[in-house]
Amino acid sequence: MTIRKLVIASLATTVLATGAATSEEVKIGIAAEPYPPFASLNASGEWVGWEVEVIDAVCAAAELDCVITPVAWDGIIPSLTGQQIDALMASMSITEERQKTIDFSDPYYNTPAVIVGAKSIDIDATPESLAGKIIGIQASTIHQAYANAYFGDAAEIRVYQTQDEANQDLVSGRIDATQADSIAMADFISTDAGACCEIKGPVANDEAILGRGVGAGVRKGDDALREKLNAGIAAILADGTHAEITARYFTTSIYNE
Repeated sequence: MTIRKLVIASLATTVLATGAATSEEVKIGIAAEPYPPFASLNASGEWVGWEVEVIDAVCAAAELDCVITPVAWDGIIPSLTGQQIDALMASMSITEERQKTIDFSDPYYNTPAVIVGAKSIDIDATPESLAGKIIGIQASTIHQAYANAYFGDAAEIRVYQTQDEANQDLVSGRIDATQADSIAMADFISTDAGACCEIKGPVANDEAILGRGVGAGVRKGDDALREKLNAGIAAILADGTHAEITARYFTTSIYNE
């Protein structure tokens, strides 16, 4: 092969390799179940919400070509480890238990867990107050682990596949209370359906169960993607994009270091 042909072949290989790198998609898994105001489908069938906008912003800042990929919540970690998705950004708290299976980026939000009940019932977020009550909890969440640990001895824990199902039973009076993220529940009680209910207070913190905030999950050892996501998160926190997105949905910051 002549030198000219070698150069042309080398250039072609470089162009193909560059094209492959720039067109490579990063599949970001989100929970297929609606979780407003973080992620839900609008009337046009498009995913919208605070977390969806944050995903877009993080990926843009990290120069990643991300594709949002809905996955059932209870199968989202297996989908990651099984390589159906490349990362997950689904309001998943960074806990010691989950870190045994996957790695996490730095946190991109952190809000307390709260107890919500009907306005007509006098309860607070303590085991003593919830004794004898029925507490609805979403399956496979930090809230289920926390409720089992702190309330399970004295209260009945009723498990639901989605938080929306728990909320519906709270409204109908089939359960006395639910534990969930404070921001998601603030959004719920601001609706007509949730007008019956109020936040009774935050549960006592237990970082071992509740985690140290919400991060993006990646496969064990995928340090390259984790570092790119960290860079994207740091960039939107530093340049005000995170705060701008948050202001469109919430009246207070949801990022606390």
